Amino acid sequence: MTDSALRVLFVTHGFPRFAGDAAGAFVLSLAHAVQAQGVAVHVLAPSAPGLAVRADISGVPVTRFRYAPRQWETLAYTGTMAEQVSGSLRGKVAMALLLWRGRGAVRRAIAEFKPHLVHAHWWFPSGLMAGGLGVPMVVTMHGSDVRLAKGGRARALFRRVSANAAAMCAVSGWLARAAQETLDGRVVGTAPMPANTTLFSPPTSVTRADDRVLFVGRLNAQKGLGDLLEAMALARQRWTLDVVGDGPDRAALTKRAAELGVAQRIVWLGHLPQAELAALYGRSAALVIPSTEEGLGLVGVEAALCETPVVAYASGGLPDVVADGATGWLVPVGDIAALAHAIDDVVDRPSRARAFGEAARRRALATFSPEAVGARYRAAYDAALRTT
Repeated sequence: MTDSALRVLFVTHGFPRFAGDAAGAFVLSLAHAVQAQGVAVHVLAPSAPGLAVRADISGVPVTRFRYAPRQWETLAYTGTMAEQVSGSLRGKVAMALLLWRGRGAVRRAIAEFKPHLVHAHWWFPSGLMAGGLGVPMVVTMHGSDVRLAKGGRARALFRRVSANAAAMCAVSGWLARAAQETLDGRVVGTAPMPANTTLFSPPTSVTRADDRVLFVGRLNAQKGLGDLLEAMALARQRWTLDVVGDGPDRAALTKRAAELGVAQRIVWLGHLPQAELAALYGRSAALVIPSTEEGLGLVGVEAALCETPVVAYASGGLPDVVADGATGWLVPVGDIAALAHAIDDVVDRPSRARAFGEAARRRALATFSPEAVGARYRAAYDAALRTT
């Protein structure tokens, strides 16, 4: 980077603590993608126990700010911010401190880094901390923050962030439309996060099983594994299911599988490293995503990059990932019979499923590759600067 490069300050609570950490890895991948477009990136993120104030994560400089007593600095990096804030007084106090001290940290970072633009990931808390400080701001919404914006005082705060932003965008068309409704029609663009096209690629050393399907996700009601178990019992073909992930409904789901008589056809794998997951995509006939109101469905993108077609509910951001009848199957939410029929179709017609998978990879590369996403965000930055 030269001194004349466009300088962008990322403000986020989701970012890897170290190279290889999965927490907020998609924000790191975007940093790399825009770096390739001639952008100098510096990241500002909250502190947490054991983390240095300054670090370099895979070529991206990071500054972390203290906001509370050390034992209270647990809001970031764990994916439990909402639960902590809603579940305890300590969590609420920690959030208030995060917002207050975070705003001061943004001021200091602006003075030191002198960015042309601030890019806030999640309107809350980052957009609230970073807006109105004399530097144009772009806000990316990732899902949970759009749902938060719909009610009560949060709606007013969301509108304040929007008023201070040069541009607002979301990672899927569905999220963008939901945000626009909350903002009474303000234009919200769609700009996804980049996928790892190096790790997730077509299999070269494994054989794809035509009768084996895959589920990847948290074991809770929203991710819909219960519906998939019902479809498994209803299906005409006796396909096998690999389940990757864990969660609060694990015991109830294993019990339900036994009640439905499908337990012997399920392999429960728990959490897997990304490299093992990539290999599993490559061995599977299809990935099934029976979730509702999915912000985007990044696992669907990963599968597509491995030439694995996707069977999914037509819900949330999943239509951005799956082109029904061209790269996979979309079925109505809650239609167990349609879900079972679509998976049977995968098994009945493996050559068609593989053609869908090849088309899915081409589509995913055009939309979610680092090159495509980086160029889209660079254009968004340039447009935001022209309008301020």
